[in-house]
Amino acid sequence: MAHHSSFESLEVYKEASLFCDNIWDIIINTSLKSDYKLREQINGSSGSVMDNIAEGFGRGGNKEFIMFLGFSRGSCCETKAQLLRCFKRNHINETTFKKLDTQAEDLINQLSKFINYLKTQIARALNSIECE
Repeated sequence: MAHHSSFESLEVYKEASLFCDNIWDIIINTSLKSDYKLREQINGSSGSVMDNIAEGFGRGGNKEFIMFLGFSRGSCCETKAQLLRCFKRNHINETTFKKLDTQAEDLINQLSKFINYLKTQIARALNSIECE
């Protein structure tokens, strides 16, 4: 990651952190705080989105980073599913659900684009090695 000296400077990490904060907001301000199992699951999965970006960055290589970005994307999808459960259990209203679901979808798209970018970088590096 030559362009970034820390995972905190990555735009996708900043978005994941904001998403996690928004999930925490519904945990502490809605009836979700009383649904222990769902509360713990959505808190864990939303935190895992940002945690996997950080861990992958810390591994230092693009191949491992891609793998951890995939884990992050999976955690974001898991959080989307849990948001639907929150909505169906009346912990959040439709407006809040749609806002957070859209935020999750945007984050999934950002992660996918970042993964594809890193894969392209690896392919270019391999091509330059083969041409030498």
